[in-house]
Amino acid sequence: MNDFLGRYWSALPAPLRDQLEGYVTGFWSVLPQLVLSFVFLGFVWLCIKVLRWIVPRTLRRARMRRSLVDVVLMLLTVSAWLFGTLIAVTIAFPTITPGRALTALGVGGVAIGFAFKDVFENFLAGVLLLVREPFSIDDFIECEHIDGQVEEITIRDTHVRQTDGQLVVAPNAMFFKNPVTIRTARDVRRTTVICGVAYGEDVDRARDVIAAAVRGVDAVRDDVRDVEIFAQEFADSSINFEVTWWTGSRPIDIRTSRDKVVAAVKRALDDEGIEIPFPYRTMTFKEPLALARAAKEESDDAA
Repeated sequence: MNDFLGRYWSALPAPLRDQLEGYVTGFWSVLPQLVLSFVFLGFVWLCIKVLRWIVPRTLRRARMRRSLVDVVLMLLTVSAWLFGTLIAVTIAFPTITPGRALTALGVGGVAIGFAFKDVFENFLAGVLLLVREPFSIDDFIECEHIDGQVEEITIRDTHVRQTDGQLVVAPNAMFFKNPVTIRTARDVRRTTVICGVAYGEDVDRARDVIAAAVRGVDAVRDDVRDVEIFAQEFADSSINFEVTWWTGSRPIDIRTSRDKVVAAVKRALDDEGIEIPFPYRTMTFKEPLALARAAKEESDDAA
């Protein structure tokens, strides 16, 4: 085997042999620095592990929000790896100074920034969302046709569980650039239904009956604000009332309170004999119409 390698080595052109020998000699000359740089990177890794164990506990004792703890920890980790890598490079290759490494990193960073513009955009948007915290986990939000509960907020994206059970993973830049409706920003929300009564009914009496029925529903938070009933319009077949009340802010709270309010108002109006009309249509003709059936019945009675 050694004879074969020797013959193969001697068969190589002299310039190529000199170049390979230079590479081998250079590798052995820098090997101690390479080993030392890897040892230093291991030390940096150990320091980061200790940092990731100490910093979260310290910040939580200071009652810092979980999102801010994640951001601070991420920034410290990235900074430690960046400076540790720069120092390791200068250890392995003494001719490369930190200034030159930072210059090369800056030029490379511009190229990487253009190539991964969307990634960095979502990253920065995620940092700003976590710092500002316009919405948090378990909030119900709506943005760009995404409507559901926030399950997780990461540096890059946000996970929203829609009311139909589907999970939407959306980039953070979307929530940063577009208006976001936070449905659970408060514990209560206002909701409205329209209720119509016949034109022949007393408007003031109907209003009192509807208000009493709505106040009697346990899902209505009249302790926050009172129920509001307004005669809204003269509709085609009814006087329409706008019925407004406050209830819980979650979507299930809205649907449950609507169900109970509609049932209670219908029951109360029926008990008081107040008509909730079907659509009425009055037809007027210029000339009298002859009813064939009525004429037949009159002829039968005469016979």
